[in-house]
Amino acid sequence: MSCCFCLITDFIDPVTTSMATSKASRELLTDGIRAVLHTWPVLQIAVDNGFGGIYGQQKAEWMVDVIQQYFYDNTDLQQYEVEDFLSELMDQEFNTMVEDGSLPQVSLHLLQVFGLWQQGALQQLQQKVTTLTQNRSQRAKVTAPPTESDESTDEAPAMECDESTPSGSSTPHPPQDTEDSWTLVRRKK
Repeated sequence: MSCCFCLITDFIDPVTTSMATSKASRELLTDGIRAVLHTWPVLQIAVDNGFGGIYGQQKAEWMVDVIQQYFYDNTDLQQYEVEDFLSELMDQEFNTMVEDGSLPQVSLHLLQVFGLWQQGALQQLQQKVTTLTQNRSQRAKVTAPPTESDESTDEAPAMECDESTPSGSSTPHPPQDTEDSWTLVRRKK
C-alpha cells in the first residue's frame, strides 16, 4: 500500500509544482508591469493630481491587467505599437497627452519585462522588478516655484504645477475648460 501512495504523490507533485510555478511566473509578470508603471512619472503625476478622477489609483492598477492582457493577445509587438497603446490609455483614462518623451522608454521596459517572462528568464525578471521597485521610492516631485530668496541660488527652477501665487503676481490664472473637455492651464505671469 505504501507503494501506491508513493506513486500517487509522485504523480501529483509535478502537476502541483507546475501549476504553482505557472501562477508564480504570471504574478511575477504582473509585478514587472506594475513596477514599470509605478516608476513612470507621467502616470504618477496623473494619479496624484486626479487627472483620472476619483478612481485614478484604481485605473492605474487596472492598466497593469490591461497591458498584461494586451501582451498575451498580441504576438511580436513592436515598440511603436506599445507606445500607441499606452498613449491611448493615458488619453482615454487620464485625459493626458504624453509629450515628455517617456513613451519609448516605458514601452521598451514593458517589452523587456514581457520578453524575459516569455523566455522563462524569471530570475532576471525578478532582478528587474527589484531594481524598478527600489527606484519607485524616487517619485516625481512637483513643487512650488522658487521665492525671491530661492532665486539667488544657481539651481534650476522647479516645475510649476500648483495654484499658489508667485511673487510679483496679483492673481493666478485659473484653469479654463475648453470645448473638447480638456482643461487648459495657462502659464502664470
